[in-house]
Amino acid sequence: MASMTEYLTVEDHDVQLRDGTIKLHGPAGFEGMRKAGRLAAEILDALAPLVVPGVRTDYLDDVVRQMTLDGGAVPATLGYRGYTHSCCISINHVVCHGIPSEKTLKDGDIVNIDVTPLLDGWHGDTSRMYLVGDVPLKAKRLVDVTYECLMMGIEHARPGARLGDIGAAIQAHAEKQRYGVVREFCGHGLGRLFHDAPEVVHAARAGTGPELKPGMFFTIEPMINLGKPGVKILEDGWTAVTRDRSLSAQFEHSIGITEDGCEIFTASPKGLDKPPYAA
Repeated sequence: MASMTEYLTVEDHDVQLRDGTIKLHGPAGFEGMRKAGRLAAEILDALAPLVVPGVRTDYLDDVVRQMTLDGGAVPATLGYRGYTHSCCISINHVVCHGIPSEKTLKDGDIVNIDVTPLLDGWHGDTSRMYLVGDVPLKAKRLVDVTYECLMMGIEHARPGARLGDIGAAIQAHAEKQRYGVVREFCGHGLGRLFHDAPEVVHAARAGTGPELKPGMFFTIEPMINLGKPGVKILEDGWTAVTRDRSLSAQFEHSIGITEDGCEIFTASPKGLDKPPYAA
C-alpha cells in the first residue's frame, strides 16, 4: 500500500542498507550515477561493432570486463550470488540472465547485453538489444516496440506520478501489439546498492504504488515476449526463458527523478540507444 512507503533521505557518505526504504539522493548521488551510467553506456556502445555472426558470447564478456576495469570500475555481477561473469547475454527466447559461454551468435539472432559497472561505489545498470546479421522483420518489430515501451515508461517518471503509471504505460503499449509483458522480473531501486527498493513492475495499474519523488534512483527494464508472458528458469539457476519458446526483448536504463522530470544516467553518448547501430 502506498501509505506504507517509507522514504529515506541519504547523504553521500551514509552506509545504505537494503531495509525496504526508498532512498532519496542529493547532488553528489546524481553526479556518481552520471559517471557510472556513462561508463555503462560507453561499454554497450563499444560492443555494437562486435556483435556479429560467429562471435563467442564469452569473448563479449571478456570485452565488458576489460572495459569496466579500464574505466576504473568493477563488474557488479562478478561474484554476485555466485555469478561468475561480467555481464548477462540473453539470446532469442532467453528473457534475461543468459550466461556468457562458448556459444557463438548466429545470423538472425536478437541479443540483449546487460552490464552494471560499479564505479566509485555507484551502480550504472543498463541493457540494450543487438541485431545479429539479417534479422527477421517480426523480431525487429519486437525489438522496436520493446524500446518504445522503455521510453514510454520513462516519460511517466516524474515527481508526483505513481510507480504504477510507468508499468501501466508499458503494459498498454506492449499488449496493443499482442505481446506478453514478463511479470517475474522487474526494475529496481539502485545507487550504492545494486538492487534496492522500490520494485518497478512493468505491468501495473495507473495511479497505484509509491509516489515518485526527486532523488529516487531506479531502473526501468521491460522484458517483452513475442508470445505469452510466462517464463521459466533453467537448471543453471540463472537463465530465464520464455515458456512457449517465443522471442523476448529487453531494454534497460537507470534513471533519477529530478524536480521536473527525470534524468537518464545510461543514455548512449554516441546515440546508439536502439538498433540498428550504423558501423
